[in-house]
Amino acid sequence: MDQFGTFEAHWLWITLGLVLGSLEMLVPGVYLIWLALAAIATGLLTLSIGLGLPIQIIVFVSLSLIAAFSAKRFLRDSPIESSDPLLNQRGGRLVGETAVVASTFDGGTGRIKHGDSEWLARGPDMEAGARVRIIGSEGAVLIVEPVNLIEGEAKETPNATDGSASEA
Repeated sequence: MDQFGTFEAHWLWITLGLVLGSLEMLVPGVYLIWLALAAIATGLLTLSIGLGLPIQIIVFVSLSLIAAFSAKRFLRDSPIESSDPLLNQRGGRLVGETAVVASTFDGGTGRIKHGDSEWLARGPDMEAGARVRIIGSEGAVLIVEPVNLIEGEAKETPNATDGSASEA
């Protein structure tokens, strides 16, 4: 083809597809692979049918759109299940753990120490040194409650059951 000088158009499309496929491996995002497949398909069609440049561009754009939107719909309908859904949610992984209040909670906010790190936290007003249980997270802020309240409720529940059984 004269449009590309001494290069044949199908080799340019196939090379573009391979470059885009390589970039997908370096910069993962599950987007460039569909463009790569469209470029390779355009190169193969150009090789077999001998398409002109305007038709090559139309075929590439059309195949790119079809591949990208088909993949988007497929991944939406059958998402990839993770074996560890909280992998990148460090606060979510701490739910259920206990920690120590590092700085006094005043107005419902303070800092807690879990392991070797301190976290911003929200919960009822407490003094430094109190033990808390992490019950949730909102971004980088952990939601906590005092541990003694949980233990107190657990101790009251059997007494209420024992008392009601003795009354009956």
